Amino acid sequence: MTPPTGDGGSPAPIDRPILEFLQTRLRATRQVSRATVTDASGHLELRVAFTPSYYPATVEEARLAVRWYTNDDFKLHYREKHADRTWECRWDRHPNPHNTRDHFHPPPTAPTPGEDASWPDDHRDVVSLVLDGIENRITTLWSE
Repeated sequence: MTPPTGDGGSPAPIDRPILEFLQTRLRATRQVSRATVTDASGHLELRVAFTPSYYPATVEEARLAVRWYTNDDFKLHYREKHADRTWECRWDRHPNPHNTRDHFHPPPTAPTPGEDASWPDDHRDVVSLVLDGIENRITTLWSE
């Protein structure tokens, strides 16, 4: 197994064209208020802020951070901020000592180790799966 890079992700570099493709697609949706490719955290990633009106008032902020690597490894980290807590989960594909290469860190705390999983090969299919999961979460929030 190849050791991960310093960011705990993949041994491959970030695939900026895929991040830019996803940025363009997500900016075109009403659910997204902002999508920006940035390296402000020291790691190149796509940061997505969801439109607050899609969430009940109890959710102060909802966002998704996407890192996609040239070898198709990835980390998609969804996080909601509430007044008294955070709720988060993460879909991952990368070499690691705690799970299979494809794995999921379940809500509400995204613990490590996560759960072994199997993700689609194509980045569009992975993002679609993640957005469906987020949509299910939003539906649950509104029914609480």
